[in-house]
Amino acid sequence: MTIDAQRQEIFTIGEVAERTGLSVHTLRYYERQDLLISPVQRTSGGRRTYTTVDIDWLQICVKLRESGMPLADLTRFAALVRRGPGNEEERLKLLDEHRQRVETQIHALEECRALIDWKVGVYSEHFQAGTATGLWDPGHGP
Repeated sequence: MTIDAQRQEIFTIGEVAERTGLSVHTLRYYERQDLLISPVQRTSGGRRTYTTVDIDWLQICVKLRESGMPLADLTRFAALVRRGPGNEEERLKLLDEHRQRVETQIHALEECRALIDWKVGVYSEHFQAGTATGLWDPGHGP
């Protein structure tokens, strides 16, 4: 990390990868896909440099992708942010639709967890009672 003339922190691609958990390859891919809100600056030697704002944005991207936001939606969101004020309603709609998808996924996972909890209980009871041998064994009849 260095400090530029305007007192803004500047980071190398390796430092950004470390801070965001993204690989260097993914950072380059995100740049090619136009997912950043400002163009990546380069040193006189052609090396990419990033700012704190870039890192903050990338951390948002990481969470949106981890939560299942399609790349096309993330690209659209980045384009809206880059355009600046005046499209907040469209950004809100995009984020709200994603939130609804995440809520649906959470509900489905909670149902799965409930079934697993129930099954763990059944096996635990049989194990404690010494009757777990052959439990749900398709090779043995009732």
